[in-house]
Amino acid sequence: MSNAALVQVQNVTKTFHRGSEDVPVLSGLDLMVNQGEFLALMGPSGSGKSTLLNLIGGLDRPTQGSVSIGGDRIDQLSDRELAAWRARHVGFVFQFYNLMPVLNAQRNVELPLLLTSLNKSERRQHAETALNVVGLSHRLKHYPRTLSGGEQQRVGIARAIVTDPTILLCDEPTGDLDRKSGDDILTLLQTLNKEQGKTIIMVTHDPHASARASRIVHLDKGQLSAQPA
Repeated sequence: MSNAALVQVQNVTKTFHRGSEDVPVLSGLDLMVNQGEFLALMGPSGSGKSTLLNLIGGLDRPTQGSVSIGGDRIDQLSDRELAAWRARHVGFVFQFYNLMPVLNAQRNVELPLLLTSLNKSERRQHAETALNVVGLSHRLKHYPRTLSGGEQQRVGIARAIVTDPTILLCDEPTGDLDRKSGDDILTLLQTLNKEQGKTIIMVTHDPHASARASRIVHLDKGQLSAQPA
């Protein structure tokens, strides 16, 4: 793992507005994640874990403070610039896979590549390579309904890595899986981290899952506390 800080979240506050009420979620939060690190982010329900992940992934903006990824102040980008930045730099893995049911595995993985200049043949080759990385080269033409939960999540991970993103953001990636399937997904994430050097931030409530990370931080009442992994 490199000692270079890839993610720098500094003095970040996030407040949501519900009618006339302000709901603070994050308060003066600081976080640094190094290049090549596998970080587990834990905390009780409603603690703001997913909010923080969305800020790092450029899906939301802080109320105050700064978010820098690889030296880019993403909180200062326009909406159009931010969308382009996400397409280049972030791969998302979701708890419920978010696959398109009318598309087969290969076409689902190709979706992020539609935002690139790759032609149809190149998109197909990239998708096949990503599915091979996650061990699903034999399931290219299968639709989500014919895949197990673990296989669907592997397709989700292939979709997340197909653009070779700077950072992989995983929101409860094993939350909808049985223990064996979840363990297989965690092993895959560890392999991506250790063998391909992927920087991974994983939100999880499961200590069994967080134990696979190289560092664990806990979020509670808008603040982080570190714990050795």
